[in-house]
Amino acid sequence: MNKIRTISIFIALLFLIPCMVNANEVYTIRIQGTINPPIASFITESIVKAEENGSEALLILMDTPGGLDTSMRDIIKGIMESNIPVIVYVYPSGARAASAGSVILLASHIAAMAPGTNAGAAHPVSVGQEKADKVMMEKVAKDAEAYVRSIAKQRGRNEEWAAKSVKESASITATDAVDNKVADLVAASIDELLEKIDGKKVETKKGKVVLKTKGKKAAEVVMPFKYKFLSYISDPNVAYILMMIGIYGILFEIYSPGAIFPGVAGGISLILALYAFQTLPISYAGLALILLAVIFFILELKVVSYGALGIAGTISLVIGSIMLIDLPSSVLSISYATIIIVAVLTGIFFFGVLTYAVRAQLSKVKTGREGLVGEEGVAQTDVFEEGKVFVYGEIWNGKSEEPISKGEKVLVTAIEGLVLKVKKKGG
Repeated sequence: MNKIRTISIFIALLFLIPCMVNANEVYTIRIQGTINPPIASFITESIVKAEENGSEALLILMDTPGGLDTSMRDIIKGIMESNIPVIVYVYPSGARAASAGSVILLASHIAAMAPGTNAGAAHPVSVGQEKADKVMMEKVAKDAEAYVRSIAKQRGRNEEWAAKSVKESASITATDAVDNKVADLVAASIDELLEKIDGKKVETKKGKVVLKTKGKKAAEVVMPFKYKFLSYISDPNVAYILMMIGIYGILFEIYSPGAIFPGVAGGISLILALYAFQTLPISYAGLALILLAVIFFILELKVVSYGALGIAGTISLVIGSIMLIDLPSSVLSISYATIIIVAVLTGIFFFGVLTYAVRAQLSKVKTGREGLVGEEGVAQTDVFEEGKVFVYGEIWNGKSEEPISKGEKVLVTAIEGLVLKVKKKGG
């Protein structure tokens, strides 16, 4: 029993150690990539854990091209409700806090940037519809402008630049951000950052807090596998590929019942894709075109259209894929390279199946009685109105429209019941 208890405690410690931060460390997480629901959950959960572990602050190392408005707002709510300071540090050099990332930077208690980084371009972009209504987009832009203004005002930062980042997609460098009161400081390293912010006063949910970070080290906590995995499949390109794998797997199962693995793999991939699409704003017209392509492909396997349905399906698939997430040049769009690769593989697969089917229909039958037509044999007896012939390893009754002598080579021209109609080879 003691051994079991010891092993249990050891296993529990293995899970707890990554979350434990001592008094000389600052709870630190790293965010790289698109702001999406899994990332939002990870950040808000990290704020809670940092509070529970008694960390001086939560340090977020950020490098993001932006992301979803809903996820951004969830993160900002978590920061605003935090009882400990949340430091957002655009790091390392070359990193950016674009779009949603720039608003999160503005909302932080301490906004820091590494040399050679930038922030901004927070103009909202419509998603999930083919043509955004101009009036609606004006309302969305005004709402976003008011939102960033209120955040900048609460944190004592430059309201005019915040509004400009929304209205004009303005961006700003690290040094200019400090000069224009968009960020608080520029630091070349994490240690320098912790040194510079020591003694700063910030307003948290529970009141004013004086940061005591001098001499402390950043204790980086690795993102749990769950959030890494969910964030990975939430990438539009990955979600799109999962959807296509799911469709192909199910189609293969329909075409070859009993294969099992393609159907199981397809079902799992499709469920994962549906999860990803619920975190991504998608165009239902694009999705409808992809489903229409699937119907065309199924019909191609069942109906002889000589490629017409396959071509229609491929065209529908490409157009639907382009429309699925209608955000050209956006972090939330499906890359054209991915669409082209999927379309080419689809064309190869279905036209390969079609070519095989057509060749099978046009080729000579090689089994059964029909397979004997065209085969060569030898006359076992004299053959005319009747006789015996040896064809394909068996002796058959035969007849011919011309006399054939025993031992002559014959060619089967037709089958009448159990009688082979033959002629002299070369005759």
